[in-house]
Amino acid sequence: MSVNVTLLLTTVPDASVAQKLAADALAARLCACVTQLGSVQSSYHWQGTIETAQEIQLLFKTSVARALELEQYLQAHHPYDTPEILMWQASASAAYGQWITAETQRPFHV
Repeated sequence: MSVNVTLLLTTVPDASVAQKLAADALAARLCACVTQLGSVQSSYHWQGTIETAQEIQLLFKTSVARALELEQYLQAHHPYDTPEILMWQASASAAYGQWITAETQRPFHV
């Protein structure tokens, strides 16, 4: 039996931003895993011109329950004015989906 999870894709300007966003999201348990997909070249319309930039793509894996919080975190901490944030639900294998759900539980306070 599969488990629904949420995947979130974003691009960032460099490795230090990628590492910080990933580490902080993991520490807050907003995601169970972040995969750095590597350097990509993006071309896009921005303020009336076509821009090209070298960026790093990040893929966050989170539970459906924490997806909105992860999106809000990225909106607040991303260095771009209009960050690329693409989210979609996917069916994960039962074991992987359960792992994501378990790892994205809010930390217990003692």
